[in-house]
Amino acid sequence: MADGFVRALGMMSGTSLDGVDAAMLTTDGQRIGAFGRSAYRAYSGNESGLLHAALGQWPGGPDVAEAAGLSVAAHADLAAGFPEAEVIGYHGQTLAHDPRGRGTHQAGDGAALARQTDRPVVWDFRSEDVRQGGEGAPLAPFFHWACAEWAVGQGHLAPAPVAFLNLGGVGNVTWVDPSASAPEAQGACLAFDTGPANAPLNDLMRQRRGQAQDRDGAVAAQGVVDEAVIARFLTHPHFARPVPKSLDRDAFPDLLAEVRELADADAAATLTHAAAAAVAAGLPHLPAPPQRLLVCGGGRLNPVLMQALRQRTGLDVLPVEEIGLDGDMLEAQAFGWLAVRVLKGLPTSGPGTTGAPGPVCGGRISRPTHS
Repeated sequence: MADGFVRALGMMSGTSLDGVDAAMLTTDGQRIGAFGRSAYRAYSGNESGLLHAALGQWPGGPDVAEAAGLSVAAHADLAAGFPEAEVIGYHGQTLAHDPRGRGTHQAGDGAALARQTDRPVVWDFRSEDVRQGGEGAPLAPFFHWACAEWAVGQGHLAPAPVAFLNLGGVGNVTWVDPSASAPEAQGACLAFDTGPANAPLNDLMRQRRGQAQDRDGAVAAQGVVDEAVIARFLTHPHFARPVPKSLDRDAFPDLLAEVRELADADAAATLTHAAAAAVAAGLPHLPAPPQRLLVCGGGRLNPVLMQALRQRTGLDVLPVEEIGLDGDMLEAQAFGWLAVRVLKGLPTSGPGTTGAPGPVCGGRISRPTHS
């Protein structure tokens, strides 16, 4: 676009493995010009099962090719409904994440998606950050800064530090100062993974009841929290590690085992409160206590989890809709915004968000080929 703004489609399939989010926004890679329409494509039971089977596998694993093919096909199917998009930001499907060991693995070929959609695709956002010594996650924090700046401009926020909490399969928190000159500026952002969020609870519901989630916290609301399980959970080494830090979806494999003997409702209540306790354990790492937590991701729709957060953090906990944002689509929007930053050579992560030694412009660009 002549004014430097680009119509970008961001697409995200998170560790909850429930489906693909897609959202349009207009941006020059720094400011948010406008938010656009969005859509969601749910994974079928078979598709979700296929992705679950591939979790933990690295390139060349027995189920990786099929999972990658599904990811590309599902994203291409959804992208077809957005002909106005000039570029697509494609996250791929995280199957394994071990930044201090084997690296990070997002299944899905961005070049194949570019061919199928006939649009440029920016993808593989995490690998360069890991290569330079960062955690490769979380990657939404720079966009959280842009959202805060936008909200200040709209009169929805005061120009003061605020914290965003994303509750997907894994939880992550971003402390941002919207008065900073840019997200990569010193002191503008601090972010890290708090701990497991929806993933253990979703897995419990899938295993015990054949359901994708504890909708509206209905099961957990009838249960009693086992505080001894919470106390043991908080002894995990992750909570003592300095920030920034990141997690794999299955970094707490013992948590489900801890609730094995509990009734369904008590197990669900305990896992829900574990997610909230993990957030509370991370608050001392923030530069200053935030006045409130602005929550995005599926977890904000669980009233039991939201109340657990209020109880365990002592903060005002609100969904991001309170400041004019879309909590379902924030991560998808983030990858559209990041895609434009990659096109323009701007940083997508930095020392305060992933622990990389300096600002990193991650991501690969694949353009459609024409015969």
